[in-house]
Amino acid sequence: MKKLFLMLMAAATLSACQGRLFTELPAEATSSPIIPLRLMAGNEPHYLTDYLPTWEGADSLTVAPQSGLTIAPVKEDWSEFTLTSNGAVTVSTIEAWRAGKCLSIVVLDGPRNQAAQLFSSGAMMQTVALTASVEPTKIVALWQNCLLPAEQIICNGRTIEVLLPRDAADHERSFLRLYAATNDALFNDVLIPLAKGKVVRSTDCLTRHDQQAQVLYSLMIDRFYDADPTNNQPLNSSEVLPQADYQGGDLKGITAKIKEGFFERLGISTIWISPITQNPRDAWGLNLNPRTKFSGYHGYWPIYTTEVDDRFGTSEELKEMLATAHEANMNVVLDYVANHLHINSPVLQEHPDWIIPLLLPDGRKNLGLWDEYRLTTWFDEHIPSLDLERDEVAQPMTDSATFWMTEYDFDGFRHDACKHIPLGYWRLLTKKLRERVTDRELWQIGETYGSPELIGSYVRSGMINAQFDFNVYHTALDVLTRGHSIRRMAAVVEESQAAYGAHHTMGNITGNHDKGRLISLAGGTLNPDEDHKAAGWLRTIEVGDPVGYKKLALVNAMNMTLAGVPCIYQGDEYGEPGGNDPDNRRMMRFEGYNETEQAQFDLTSRLIHLRRSTMPLLYGDMMTLALTDQVWVYLRVYMGEWVVVALNNGAEEQTVECKLPFGIDPKQPCKANFGKAFSIDAEGKLTLTIPANEFEVLTINE
Repeated sequence: MKKLFLMLMAAATLSACQGRLFTELPAEATSSPIIPLRLMAGNEPHYLTDYLPTWEGADSLTVAPQSGLTIAPVKEDWSEFTLTSNGAVTVSTIEAWRAGKCLSIVVLDGPRNQAAQLFSSGAMMQTVALTASVEPTKIVALWQNCLLPAEQIICNGRTIEVLLPRDAADHERSFLRLYAATNDALFNDVLIPLAKGKVVRSTDCLTRHDQQAQVLYSLMIDRFYDADPTNNQPLNSSEVLPQADYQGGDLKGITAKIKEGFFERLGISTIWISPITQNPRDAWGLNLNPRTKFSGYHGYWPIYTTEVDDRFGTSEELKEMLATAHEANMNVVLDYVANHLHINSPVLQEHPDWIIPLLLPDGRKNLGLWDEYRLTTWFDEHIPSLDLERDEVAQPMTDSATFWMTEYDFDGFRHDACKHIPLGYWRLLTKKLRERVTDRELWQIGETYGSPELIGSYVRSGMINAQFDFNVYHTALDVLTRGHSIRRMAAVVEESQAAYGAHHTMGNITGNHDKGRLISLAGGTLNPDEDHKAAGWLRTIEVGDPVGYKKLALVNAMNMTLAGVPCIYQGDEYGEPGGNDPDNRRMMRFEGYNETEQAQFDLTSRLIHLRRSTMPLLYGDMMTLALTDQVWVYLRVYMGEWVVVALNNGAEEQTVECKLPFGIDPKQPCKANFGKAFSIDAEGKLTLTIPANEFEVLTINE
């Protein structure tokens, strides 16, 4: 530590003498970090707007001669280009030039090696120190999408110092990023938020606009809280069972719960509300056993794309809800449907040619062919998919989506069915949002089931910020309910970080409105291999074995301590049981919890507040310390402050020993936030005892 202090002092002296590095930054330099370009096999063209969404072209794109990269325009204005590498591990940048100024896009190629770890270890004045597990051979540092000159980086073996530009003092929030590699593998990337040029060390300095600091709460408006019975309009049809009809939740209900402090007590920073566009007034669809049609209570059958459904409230009530949330320091993101319209939509009556034909060339109906015809398949015969490949369809539909951000003060979107919509739609929408919504930065998260390659193809600065990480969720279910090794969980998390970055904002979920309740799966009343929708109709699904509560808490503990944005589906905070749709959409309960449910709510709240008050859990870099078939122990480190997380998915108590890595001070006093026994000796050996199906989070005891 003394050596590090002396090096920081020397670097700080150099930093104090430097002048400003950048003048008249382009607008994209002052926005969120540009998502890196990850090279894949082949020579497919890249689109400049995927990285700089408002740049329709550039004067030129360049790469450093020693980078091993070759770049060439596909179009004369560089709006499309090809990029190839010499096959070596690559950490470099593309410089995009316009009017004599440039921005940098990070380029990465090569495998991620978990043995190559990089984390921040301290800061003094304008200097940030970092520690590497092995000596890097290549380092790239950026501030606000601008490449820092090589002389700003001082590398001394496994210790690195970065001199921050004095320009950072002009910005309320900016970011330092580092990327590094050995000759044969990539390190994790490092992200450090700055406030007026100083490293953010306390969560008190963060705001609701800091995307990595979000905790998301997913609610279905109709099933949340009924504060205004005058707008209740159930179909009351003999064709529709009560579970599939409107139950009265409304926008006033959300406003009431914000004012009552429900979200504050839980610790939520961002509310995701279900779609609010006008849905049909009659019944559609059909379930055979039991026989019932469905109302549009869920909001996913839009008739009009720019009108608030009057069963949820009015435009004025929507604006009041948004204002109330913002006053309470919370964001609100809107669930939006772009893939389809209801067959009775006036838009489709006027433009019947906008839909994709239902019949395939072989005579089959293109219904539910999610992977075979993912860009054309219909969800059902009453909600035809739109031909969004056509500009005359994509233009008005992206205008309709943009309407909700320009007319209302939403903070972003949750996008439905992303993988069934062509990439061009997302490029067009995000370009319009950047051009028309200039008073705030929007966060967009999507829904795609598939491989990291497919999911990641939508995650671009010029498309959407993130997606829900269903691969992590489904692996967690296998570990919890099928007895799979927790090693699989660690491997999938590492795969996600390699694919999306170590500081992604992918959504880590407890469940959603299309899934059987996790607590019932873990408690055994819902079989992993049965039809969860049918089960919810045909029998009463409860929790079952009380171990379900512990398993749900394990998932919450993991989600709250990993990189990404944790997401609680309504009811999972206290352990609402159920099958799949519509049984997973029971009316929300706010009181009358039994003792176990109240304890679960309190535990969930403790985990959320711990995450939101601990910088390493928001911006820390992660490494695994110990891993067996039952136990996973990992570390998060930020500015030398560290957190250790231990998860035991086994049926027996486990005692695990591991070593704190190089650069971590074992003498820092720490505490077990959930009461488990542990010890750390002077050499950094950690011994931790975790009961069956439980967890622990060790933090520095300030």
